[in-house]
Amino acid sequence: MARINLLPWRETLRHERQKNYYIAVGLVAVITLGLGFFVHFELDNQIESQKERNDYLLQNITSLDLKISAIKDLELEKTRLLNRMKVIQRLQKSRPEIVHLFEELSLTLPEGAQILKVSQKDMTITIHGIAESNSRISTFMRNMDKSAWLKNPELIIIDANKPGFPNSSWFSLKVQRSQPQ
Repeated sequence: MARINLLPWRETLRHERQKNYYIAVGLVAVITLGLGFFVHFELDNQIESQKERNDYLLQNITSLDLKISAIKDLELEKTRLLNRMKVIQRLQKSRPEIVHLFEELSLTLPEGAQILKVSQKDMTITIHGIAESNSRISTFMRNMDKSAWLKNPELIIIDANKPGFPNSSWFSLKVQRSQPQ
């Protein structure tokens, strides 16, 4: 006897294929979602890790900036101290010079002349005084020209009629201070 299958085998096969298709689509969707979540979490992890590195670097940069500003302050203080030391050394060096200068002024001053006022600006010394005659002033200037500490005397003014100085000439002159070896 011939067997005839009257069951709807095509429908069963179609249902079986659809079921397998939906299972495959579901698996692909689950795998895709899983990969998506994995990639999302991995990227979040990397972002967090980079943020932590950035925070660490910012903290170190801030501490280094503080150290740099402290170093700059120290360098500025060092420069100030060096400048002060130079001034002190210059003053120490020039301390005996004023003694020599006044000694030279007293040695070059002839009899009959008096110094009333001495002022100095840089290397120029201005001298105001009185003398019995103009020749005493000339002698004073010649003596200064011969001096090792005084150079280039220059007469500014002579006034014979100055009130308060009878029978004498009031004078004002400039001379350059030099530093002999």
